[in-house]
Amino acid sequence: MQTLADPVAPQARAGSADFDVIVVGAGFAGLYMLHRLRGMGFSVRVLEAGSGVGGTWYWNRYPGARCDVESVEYSFQFSPELQQEWDWSERYAAQPELLRYANHVADRFDLRRDIAFDTRVTTATFDDAANRWVIETDSGKRLSTNYCVMATGCLSVPNEPKFKGTETFAGPTYHTGRWPHEGVDFSARRVGIIGTGSSAVQSIPLIADQAAHLYVFQRTPSFVVPARNVPLDPREREAIKAEYPALRALAKTRRNGLFCETRNVSALAVSDEERERAFRERYDRGGLCYTGTFNDLLVDRRSNEAAADFLRARIREAVHDPETAETLCPRTVVGGKRLCIDTGYYETFNRDNVTLIDLNKAPLEQITRDGLIAGGKAYTLDAVVYAIGFDAMTGALTRIDIHGKDGTRLAEKWAEGPRTYLGLGIAGFPNLFTVTGPGSPSVLTNMLPTIEQHVDWIADCIGTMRKRNFRRIEATPEAETAWVAEVNRIADGTLFPTCNSWYLGANIPGKPRVFMPYIGFPPYVEKCNEVAASGYSGFALS
Repeated sequence: MQTLADPVAPQARAGSADFDVIVVGAGFAGLYMLHRLRGMGFSVRVLEAGSGVGGTWYWNRYPGARCDVESVEYSFQFSPELQQEWDWSERYAAQPELLRYANHVADRFDLRRDIAFDTRVTTATFDDAANRWVIETDSGKRLSTNYCVMATGCLSVPNEPKFKGTETFAGPTYHTGRWPHEGVDFSARRVGIIGTGSSAVQSIPLIADQAAHLYVFQRTPSFVVPARNVPLDPREREAIKAEYPALRALAKTRRNGLFCETRNVSALAVSDEERERAFRERYDRGGLCYTGTFNDLLVDRRSNEAAADFLRARIREAVHDPETAETLCPRTVVGGKRLCIDTGYYETFNRDNVTLIDLNKAPLEQITRDGLIAGGKAYTLDAVVYAIGFDAMTGALTRIDIHGKDGTRLAEKWAEGPRTYLGLGIAGFPNLFTVTGPGSPSVLTNMLPTIEQHVDWIADCIGTMRKRNFRRIEATPEAETAWVAEVNRIADGTLFPTCNSWYLGANIPGKPRVFMPYIGFPPYVEKCNEVAASGYSGFALS
C-alpha cells in the first residue's frame, strides 16, 4: 500500500533527457505508474499524446459516453484517503465526471510536473550495448531510459473508416473515439450512424433526440442490457465507503474483478421458472452482472442460448415494429462480444425520426458527396457518425515503431498475432513492460483493479532489479510460448472464440484472428505473484 504523499522525485540527470523510467500514456495506468515509481525515488517521465490526462476519458466525449462498470468500483483503491474523499454522483459515471476524477488524481498527487503533454511517441529503440531504450517523439525530441512502460490503453486507437468514397462526403464526419471537445449539435440535421456497438448504443438515443432524422446502419446487433442508472444516494455512498476494504477484497476473488457475484449453479440445473426468475432479477438489477446469472453462460451453448432468448424477448417487448425488433435481435453468444449497457436504446427505434438499416440485407456500397448508398438506395445525410470501434489491445503498440534487440520490430513479431508473457513482458524486448497488454485479463475485468495489479507488479519488479543490481530483464521465448498456449487453452474451453469480436481482432480487416485477453482475474494474479516470488521465473535477468 502506498502512502498518500509523494516524495519529490530526483531530477533526471540534471535536466538531461535521461530517465530511469519513461511511461507512455497518461490515462489511469500512466498516472498510477508515475505515482508508484516516483514514490520509490525513480526519475520518471510520462509522455502523453493528448493535451490532458484521462486516456480513454480524455478522447471519448461522444453523446452519452459513460463507463459500464459502476463508479464506486471503477476507481482507484491504492489510497484509502482518495477513496474516502471522492464522491461519485451516479451509479454509472458519465465521461465528464470520469475526466474530473482523472484530473483530481493528477492534482491530488502532483503528477503533472512529470508529464509531457501533446507529445506522441513515434519510435522506441532498444540500445543493446547500453541496456537502454531510446524514445523519439513527433516533435523530434529524443529521450533515453533504463525502462520503458507502455501504458497506452486497450481501446485507444480508433478503427479508421475504409468504406469506398469516405473522403468524398461533403458534410462533417465524426468518430465516436475522437469526438470534438466542444460537442456537436445535430439539431435539424439528417444524421447517419454506422455501427451498433457500445458507443453507438450510448449515443443513439441522445442523437435521436436532436436530429431531424437518424439513420442507424447496423451490421451486427449487440446484446444490450439496461444500466438502471440512478443518482447515488449519499447514505448509499457512505455505506460503500465504510465497507470498501471488504468489498475490494471480495472483488479480487471474482473472475472479472467486480463486486457482483456469479451464481454457482448451471442454467440447466434449475427449472424453467427459476431460470426465468433469475434472468429477470439480474436484468432488473441492470449492468454487466447479467452474465453472472449462472456459472456456465460462457462455457455451455445451451445455457447461453437461454440467456440470449430472455434478452431477445425483452427486445420484442420494447420495439413496436416486429421487423425492426427481429433485426435488432442478435444471433450470437451473450457476452462473447462486449455486453452493452443502455438507457432507452431499444425504445429509440419506436421514434418516427429513427430508421434502422440492416447492412446484411442492404450492404453499404459507398459513401457519396451527399450521404451514402446501401442496398442500392441513396440516403441523403447532413452528417455521418462512425461508431466502428477500435484497433483493440494491440493497435496502440503496433502503431509505434518499436525495435527490440537485434532490431526486431514488434509489428513484425506480432504479424500473426500478439505474443507476450503474462501480458507484461515480450521476448526480444528487454526492459519493456506493457500495462494490461494482450495475454492479461484487461478488458474482461474491471480495468482499475487490473491496472493497479499490473502497475504494482511492474514497480516491484523494477525495484527488485535496482536492489539486486540487475540492469536487464526480458521474457524468455520458452515462457512466452507456454503462456500464449495457456491463454489459448483457457479461451478454447469457453464460447468466446466462437464470436467475431474485437477480443479476437475480428473488427479490423486483415488483423490475425487471435483471442487476446486472459480469462480469469484471481488465477492470473496468483500466477503473477508466483513468478515474482520465484525470482521472476520465465524472465532472464542480467
